[in-house]
Amino acid sequence: MKQEKLDDITLSYLRFQSPSENRSNILVFLFVFLDIIGVLFLLGEPLIPSLFWGGIIPVIFIHLWAIPYVIAPYTFERSYYLFFGVFGVINTFVYFLAIQKLIYSHFQIIGIAPLVLGSILFASLLLIMHWMNIRLLYSGAYSRLQKGEKTVNLSPIASATGIGYVLGQVILSSFFVESVKILMISGVLSILSVATAYFSTSIHKYIYIRRNVEKVKQVYPQFGLPKNERNLIEGKRKKGKRHEQA
Repeated sequence: MKQEKLDDITLSYLRFQSPSENRSNILVFLFVFLDIIGVLFLLGEPLIPSLFWGGIIPVIFIHLWAIPYVIAPYTFERSYYLFFGVFGVINTFVYFLAIQKLIYSHFQIIGIAPLVLGSILFASLLLIMHWMNIRLLYSGAYSRLQKGEKTVNLSPIASATGIGYVLGQVILSSFFVESVKILMISGVLSILSVATAYFSTSIHKYIYIRRNVEKVKQVYPQFGLPKNERNLIEGKRKKGKRHEQA
């Protein structure tokens, strides 16, 4: 494989967790963020069939898709980033539906105004997160952050995006409801939505990996290989080092 000097921006984006950590992420985020928090809201009374089925179908899909990454995280290391990005979109969508349910079920709202305005906020959040991720990458902000250097780009953008979405959802809810409790729950779900929306930027990382496979292999030669093959390669590498030292 042709070796080339990798720039700091590329190296900052090629920092991966281990496959076992990827599996842990799935177990934690899928079952805590999505199932315990998101799905339980959709299942709660009163049940709104349109919102329930709108959320439960993608939830079933992402659970089935998660099985290979739990069973064989080393083999599916590369496509994990596509999976995690799609999971971020679905989790954010389920939270959006949960907020809509709070508005429609507790106060008998009639009409599609909350749904349309909420959909605009939902789509805007995802688009801004992806735009922010690309800007932070190519501006070198990720690289400087990983080196412990101060960066003025990350905090304002991330803060403005998060605060803007939370305020937008709370203000939208306040137009239709008067319960402080419901507004607080909407605010918490909105805060969690900012985190899950950022998870969706892994879709871009997956595309970046596919377009730069040689660079990835240069940094992580064992990337995407089954665990047994990695062990064989690691054993040969250590054996070669012992021969060189001898």
